[in-house]
Amino acid sequence: MRLEADGPAEIHLKLETLQPIGSFKLRGAGNAIALAEPAALAQGVYTASAGNMAQGLAWNARRLGIPCTVVVPDHAPRAKLDAVERLGARVIPVPVERWWRVLEEHGYPGIEGLFIHPVADRAVIAGNGTIGLEILEDLPDVDTVLVPWGGGGLSCGIAAAIRARRPATRLFACEIETAAPLAPSLAAGHPVAVEYRASFVDGIGARGLLPEMWPMARELLAGSIVVSLEETQAALRALVSRARVVAEGAGAVPVAAALSGRAGAGKIVCVVSGGNIDREKLAAILAEG
Repeated sequence: MRLEADGPAEIHLKLETLQPIGSFKLRGAGNAIALAEPAALAQGVYTASAGNMAQGLAWNARRLGIPCTVVVPDHAPRAKLDAVERLGARVIPVPVERWWRVLEEHGYPGIEGLFIHPVADRAVIAGNGTIGLEILEDLPDVDTVLVPWGGGGLSCGIAAAIRARRPATRLFACEIETAAPLAPSLAAGHPVAVEYRASFVDGIGARGLLPEMWPMARELLAGSIVVSLEETQAALRALVSRARVVAEGAGAVPVAAALSGRAGAGKIVCVVSGGNIDREKLAAILAEG
């Protein structure tokens, strides 16, 4: 849908907030489960997630009647955890450092079932790529696509699909200033670590890059645009007031990048990746608190 906004760009919104779980993660989780051997699913599935992949996997697991467990960072928002538990999944909170190790090691000792990586699983990345195909169906002459950078599975999946169909379209990752490892890594030519600060933008950001995602990001992406917390709050308010769309912090980051002008002119699509934000946080942002 079109976002009415001032500036040189024609901004469009790809609303993954309208998914049954309010997030794009339904796509990758569903594709990974669909492609898994039935025997591998016999003991259930599990993942590591701040909330949205947890919901995507839990939703698909409930549909199939298999157990689901999720390892979550201890700062995960209550709104997302409540949704995961409503879907019937077991939640295991751990410190954020331990949670990141699960992503690096592709597993957690003691949990039975098939581990589905929320970022680096090829089936998850391919499922995310369907967003790119849908963008080109509705806006075949799009100039630029802006995608939140969490671990890279969303942006690289979309970029791979779009590059195959329309190589002229540029795709930028979008990061939040409190946890933005991709931009300095691209500048340095190799992965670098950064300081991580928790914020209301809880669905993206980390201290570093997953090694398996770096080659894809370097090849597929045109760059990374880093936005501030203040710009992201303003983007959230614009989404609510101008488009009647409620987004979480991560979903508003591409909109902040587009509104800043740093993504250039032309036809821009912002992937609004999810809408699972705590009501108290949203109320404070809307009140400019």
